[in-house]
Amino acid sequence: MILRCFFLALGQMGDPRFRRVLWLGIALTIVLLVAATAGLVALVQAFVTDETGLPLIGQVTWLDDILSWSSVLLMLVLSVFLMVPVASAITSMFLDTVADAVEARHYPTLPPATPVPFSEALVDTVNFLGVLIAANVVAILLYVFLPFAAIFIFWGLNGFLLGREYFTLAAIRRVGRARAREMRRAHAGTIWAAGVLMAIPLTVPLLNLLIPILGAATFTHLFHRLSGSKV
Repeated sequence: MILRCFFLALGQMGDPRFRRVLWLGIALTIVLLVAATAGLVALVQAFVTDETGLPLIGQVTWLDDILSWSSVLLMLVLSVFLMVPVASAITSMFLDTVADAVEARHYPTLPPATPVPFSEALVDTVNFLGVLIAANVVAILLYVFLPFAAIFIFWGLNGFLLGREYFTLAAIRRVGRARAREMRRAHAGTIWAAGVLMAIPLTVPLLNLLIPILGAATFTHLFHRLSGSKV
């Protein structure tokens, strides 16, 4: 069932509505990461003056420059780990567009879905983004101490998070938040397995940027399969 949903979603990746969400998600992600980098540099410069005294060295005038460039380098390194989680969170705000495209092609007899209000979608996105970033930052520490298991930790963690979020967002449009939560608990294993299928390509550069769209489409299909809809 999971593979069936995956290949149905893959077959629709050329849909113009999918491409629009993809480019919008990437653009907003880059803007957010650049803004975060600028904010970190500004914070460092606010606390470190042009001339800072160091024990045994005395006054130095280059410390703020070193810390500023170090902040930029740190954000570049972190962006490798955070690019896809952040893109996934941002794309979740536009899931309705992907889900509508999927349902228009594969489930045309369904009545119109109840769109999630933008304010609620924004709150959900912020919460999801916070959980994704926190979980992946903690996971970086696990990668250091358990390098032999790093790839499996990455797949398992992000598979759980992506599956949980995308299934909820797909279901909420049709059955509401409470029922979506019940279905997520009832089918936790299937949802996690589908999430891991989405997480595995996250380790492939460039391909990983397609995963938010592919995941949203796959979980829209998965929701309908679990709720009894047929293709």
